[in-house]
Order: sequence, then structure tokens, then C-alpha cells
Amino acid sequence: MAYLSCLLVGAACLAVLDRRFRLFLWRAPRAGALVLAAGVVFFLAWDAAGIAAGVFEHAPSPLATGVMLAPELPLEEPFFLAFFCYATMLLFTGAERVLPGRRGS
Repeated sequence: MAYLSCLLVGAACLAVLDRRFRLFLWRAPRAGALVLAAGVVFFLAWDAAGIAAGVFEHAPSPLATGVMLAPELPLEEPFFLAFFCYATMLLFTGAERVLPGRRGS
């Protein structure tokens, strides 16, 4: 349960940064939610392919809930993927804003 709690607290911190600087979901909520959902679906499909190929295996941990959504797919995985995608988009949009760039060239 600790791992899931950390993911949720981390996501809440990302949301605070997003709201403060209007980087991703707070700048364009519909488009942001679509991109976030697409990223999670893509990585869940990637996980499913890895599980089917025997590449990904779940290792039980006392920090996890122990709830499995599918064989080798713990409950925490979609939350991790959402956190991962959200953090990546905040880094990308933040970098766009901070780093000098040449648009349209």
C-alpha cells in the first residue's frame, strides 16, 4: 500500500506544479487528458506484450497492495504509468517554456 500511496502523493505534487505554471492539464484539460490516457494505454499494451512474452514478471513486495489486475499486472502499474506519463509531459512542456528554442525554422 505504501507504493501506491507514494505514487498518489507524487501525482498530487505534480498536479500542484501543473496548476501553478499551467503546463499540461491545467493549460488544455481535454487535450492533456487525451494525451495522458493515450500514454497509459500505450504502456499498458507494452506491459501486456512483455508479460505475454515472459519478459515482465511480478515480484511480490510488502510495499504493494498485492491486488493483481491480471496475471503479472499489479494494481499499482496503471497508477505508475499515469504518474510516469504526467511527469514526462510536465518536463516536456516546462522545458519548452524555459529553454530557448527555434520554432518554425
